[in-house]
Amino acid sequence: MSEADAIEPRGGQLVRRHRLSTRIWHWVNAITLVVMLMSGLMIFNAHPRLYWGEYGANADPAWLEIGATPSGKGLLRIGETRVVTTGVLGVWTDGEGVVRRKAFPGWATIPSRYNLADARIWHLAFAWVLAFGLLFHLLWSLANGHVRRDLHITRREWGPAHIWRDAKAHARLRFPTGAAALRYSALQKLAYAAVLFGLLPLMIATGLAMSPAMDAAWPWLSAIWGGRQSARSLHFIAAFALVAFVIVHLAMVLLAGPVNGIRSMITGWYRLPKERGA
Repeated sequence: MSEADAIEPRGGQLVRRHRLSTRIWHWVNAITLVVMLMSGLMIFNAHPRLYWGEYGANADPAWLEIGATPSGKGLLRIGETRVVTTGVLGVWTDGEGVVRRKAFPGWATIPSRYNLADARIWHLAFAWVLAFGLLFHLLWSLANGHVRRDLHITRREWGPAHIWRDAKAHARLRFPTGAAALRYSALQKLAYAAVLFGLLPLMIATGLAMSPAMDAAWPWLSAIWGGRQSARSLHFIAAFALVAFVIVHLAMVLLAGPVNGIRSMITGWYRLPKERGA
């Protein structure tokens, strides 16, 4: 059972679902990721190209580029694939009606006007919040049994048939009811484990690898990723994988009942959905 009473509750009952430590980490992490994403986009605006390897400059082949064509159209290029993005990426109009040629528009960045120095300050400050918040959350979750109890994927759940059945239930929006709503499904466990033990640590590790000071002191930090530019590419891939996770997460909250879900993450109390046919 996920952070709830030991007695098996029934649909319609109000139960404790999330501990205070989980709720605090959730909201602090939500704010942190938004600030880091928006400041990261401003940093990307300084050189809107991604490479593999140790070095990368305008003359080097980039696997991803956001910019403008000579004719003034916004362009997103990934490998050999090109997409015109005028008005969204590359070329866009600001709130004062001025056409700007930057990868990401001002409403998506911190600060909203181009300022690389300020963006780095915001990004680095919240990077510490992200790193220490994740460390504390993982240690506390190990200590209180949250990882073992709620995120451990059993041998039965690893079965292809079980995962496929769970995927079909999600696709049909058939959410669990009663006490089953307190337990994570196999897909939820896989997603949360991928974020906690994969994407967030990858973000932190590749961020450290891009730091000139860390690279000078410990050059192996960037070498394990194949170079600083590879670390930068992986950093952005992990960032947008987190964005995809958040979008799916928010969609599921809205579809399952936003008031009940958000209340449980603010107060800790959650009303179990009634069993079908009850």
